[in-house]
Amino acid sequence: MGTRDDIELLGKRIGQAIVGQEGMIERLLLGLLSNGHLLVEGLPGLAKTRAIKSMAKNLDAQLSRIQFTPDLLPSDITGSEVYFTEGGKGEFRFQQGPVFANLILADEVNRAPAKVQSALLEAMEERQVTVGGASHELPGLFMVMATQNPIEQEGTYPLPEAQLDRFLMHIQVDYPDAKSEAEIMRLVRSEETAVTSKARSDEKLAQDAVFSARKEISAITVSSAIEDYIVALVMATRYPDKLDKDLSKWIQVGISPRGVIGLDKVSRAHAWLKGRDFVTPDDVQATVHDVFRHRLVLSYEAHAGGTTANQVIDRIVQQVAVA
Repeated sequence: MGTRDDIELLGKRIGQAIVGQEGMIERLLLGLLSNGHLLVEGLPGLAKTRAIKSMAKNLDAQLSRIQFTPDLLPSDITGSEVYFTEGGKGEFRFQQGPVFANLILADEVNRAPAKVQSALLEAMEERQVTVGGASHELPGLFMVMATQNPIEQEGTYPLPEAQLDRFLMHIQVDYPDAKSEAEIMRLVRSEETAVTSKARSDEKLAQDAVFSARKEISAITVSSAIEDYIVALVMATRYPDKLDKDLSKWIQVGISPRGVIGLDKVSRAHAWLKGRDFVTPDDVQATVHDVFRHRLVLSYEAHAGGTTANQVIDRIVQQVAVA
């Protein structure tokens, strides 16, 4: 079985525990393959946490779940130096925090104060933690999946735009359809009575399969025409007045260079998942919303008029010609 078959099998296993959220599952795989971090946003009960835990269950990787609360401290995440005594002598030793795992579930990330958020985001960017002047490397397979609830504002600390930019993709999760709701009820009922065999729980995808997939994705061909198309989409957010007068009223700050890099990475991963060794405009358009959504800063006029980031990106995709 090839590497792509292994990744597809991982997606199918996640899908056995999640019903009606195929788009979210695909984006979780894209984030894993692109070596990026994900911000997953949706109303309560839409299986955000369940999907992430299901991925960890079927991947040979350590999962740390951190429940973000207002009283959380940075050291609760990164770890701290602890004084040990042995044989009449004492010394400080670094005790690792929960961030030293492969998959980090940062639940309700917007409930923690800014200093805690920044501690996590530093680990995401640098892939290391510095405590007491010493740097400690994080695992080679390291992915943060942060969730947040969009309807509760009281007692929350919204992530600043510059910190949101650290996430590769912003995944929005919506309600499943009526057919899926019925399947969810049946699935939960069956889980309450089913006895999972030990053999089934031991079937996990090795980390080497993920690294092999990433190596194959790095070799995906991106033509100069596709590169020009990606750049044109980004430039449309920075200089919207050259494209559309409505866009110039809606966009306050455009996409950063991280957006260019992110769209290139995720487009290549999407092409690989679809069985191609080259990127097409369809790959770019299928992923541009998730890469751009959290990086766009909309104007007061856009917010006042009820214009969303998705609508702005839709207009950009319509206006920018495919190379």
